Amino acid sequence: MGEKQEQMKGFAFNGSVRVEARDTRLTSNAGALLIREAMERSGLLASLKKNLEDPRKAALITHPLSELVATRLCLLALGHRDQDDADAFRADAALKLAVSERRGTSPLEHEPDELGRVPRNPEVPHGLPSQPTLSRLTALLAEEDNRAWLHEELLATPARVSRFENGGHRRQTITVDVDALPISVEGQQPGSAYNGAYHRRMYYPLVATIGDGGAIVDLVLHEGNAHCAEGGLEFITRLVDRLEQELCVVAAVRIDAGMPDEELLGGLEARKTPYVARVKNNAVLDRLAVPFLKRPPGRRPNEERIWFHELTYAAKSWSRERRVVLVVIDRPGELYLHHFWLVTNWTAEQISGADLLEHYRTRGCAEGYMGELMNVLQPALSSSPRSLTNPCDSFEINEATLLLNALAYNVMDLLRRMMERRTKEGWSVKRLRERVLRVAGRFIVHARRPVLSLDRAAARFWRWLIYELRLLPVLRAG
Repeated sequence: MGEKQEQMKGFAFNGSVRVEARDTRLTSNAGALLIREAMERSGLLASLKKNLEDPRKAALITHPLSELVATRLCLLALGHRDQDDADAFRADAALKLAVSERRGTSPLEHEPDELGRVPRNPEVPHGLPSQPTLSRLTALLAEEDNRAWLHEELLATPARVSRFENGGHRRQTITVDVDALPISVEGQQPGSAYNGAYHRRMYYPLVATIGDGGAIVDLVLHEGNAHCAEGGLEFITRLVDRLEQELCVVAAVRIDAGMPDEELLGGLEARKTPYVARVKNNAVLDRLAVPFLKRPPGRRPNEERIWFHELTYAAKSWSRERRVVLVVIDRPGELYLHHFWLVTNWTAEQISGADLLEHYRTRGCAEGYMGELMNVLQPALSSSPRSLTNPCDSFEINEATLLLNALAYNVMDLLRRMMERRTKEGWSVKRLRERVLRVAGRFIVHARRPVLSLDRAAARFWRWLIYELRLLPVLRAG
């Protein structure tokens, strides 16, 4: 059957330009294939398929649970965060191939007619799942047992990849960064609240990332007016236990100034977990710093100078004195010296003040990773009770949505690190999406095989990324 064509014209700036609509298998989401391959080889999809509970009746299922999860993760990674985006891309060839469990050309069957209608075959999924189906998926994943497995998989996937890259062994040490992440909301979602520090209505989840990698290894959704340290000890100790079982021998913790309190610091010291945190300046610390806030005699150089001073300090709420390092910074062109404090349970023999500062400063990478999660994926935590007579558990649904966004981010982070290894240059998740994933392509069927045609500029990146992906075998959960 020949291709149906429809021409549109009428450009004033150049009347010779014509726009044609053709019944061809075109896509602007070709990168869905790479996302699915990363999920397949990292073992993410197989693990979720094995462990998630699906209470639906088998006779009434059109889309298996694994296809629903793959659809949601692919759409999130490609920037389509609204669930009804699946309706707009329901006949997209790349997405249909990427999320389907069927092989060969069967996912491309049942093409839409000129009115956009798709022939119905109850035995074969004929396109992406609809928005109501994806909405029911999120509610299903919000059940306690399923949410627990989403939490587990956040760490399990990076751990499988890390062990493969390390010859099947755990790494010796890693540093995990823990911070609270403000997520603004519009509306009166359960658990959201006005936060006076940020002057907006929001949620305030705790998020943990691998310091030298970027993967998000755990998170927990908190109410918007919760203190950033609320539940911190339980969250961190549970995470450290899992990290030292699956990913490394010793896990160190790096936290921001708002979190260190007696409960958290004492708990980490009791289990001998190394930590470093910044301490908020106060009147007592300012008095301790005064003798050291003096420049040495002589002309000031034109470059920044840093001094370190070892002291001990016990806040009123602390049970004992702890090692603190005063960092004094002299910046060219500024009249006053800057200073701040770091607290740690490492001894000066284990790590010097200069090395401690360098170690703490790399925490900025974690803030960058969390910033990419917010700016690139833009999690939409918008679930609210639909009715008073049959309310949904919206807080858990919003946590499940955030967990799905984190899983999608981890898949993109895996691809990003592969591109960095191959190209020997820095890549952000945003650059990966714009230059590698959201690219146009055309599918043709040749010798009963779907063939994707790409522009040569994008094909160069794809060639490198496919090479890296093929070096990673299909990993299985232990």
